[in-house]
Amino acid sequence: MNGTTGKAGELGTTLEFATPGSLLAQAGLVAAAVGLPVAAHLGGAPVRMLLPMHWPVILAGLVFGWRGGLAVGALAPTASFLISGYPLPPVLVQMSLELATYGAVAGWLRERARTSGFLAVATALVAGRIVFIASTLVLSGATTATFGYLRAALLPGVVAAVVQTGTLPLLADRWTSSGQGRGSRPAGTGE
Repeated sequence: MNGTTGKAGELGTTLEFATPGSLLAQAGLVAAAVGLPVAAHLGGAPVRMLLPMHWPVILAGLVFGWRGGLAVGALAPTASFLISGYPLPPVLVQMSLELATYGAVAGWLRERARTSGFLAVATALVAGRIVFIASTLVLSGATTATFGYLRAALLPGVVAAVVQTGTLPLLADRWTSSGQGRGSRPAGTGE
């Protein structure tokens, strides 16, 4: 059980993490986190502006709590690398840490702190970017080239981050309120 219990009759803010339906849905979110960037690359879309891998990871946290977000965020970059060769090896560790942070923070804030989805996404995005910057500086050093890379990697995604903050909580609320129908149930219901 996720442990998010509310008042009697109130639905939890996230769905159970480990039901068969939830695990299948989380595997689907990992697949989406792999497939969306591949589609963007093949279509010539600006991947750094769209941040296609980030969407399913944050959604996983909002829907399945911190464990689901952490799992999807940690698995997606490695699965993507094994299938498509992206993200490139020099940034694979940083992206894995960043995405795991996105999912875990968004999920923890929804599941445990019961914050609004909008605040959860905004906070997760800031925390993930801090982890990305810190891990890049630790692994690459504080050089002029590193700072140039960080600027090129982070600034184009600002618009996507704003759109994610405005849309992902709405998608997550719709998903969790439906209980996903097959095999997932709101956390804390004990059913």
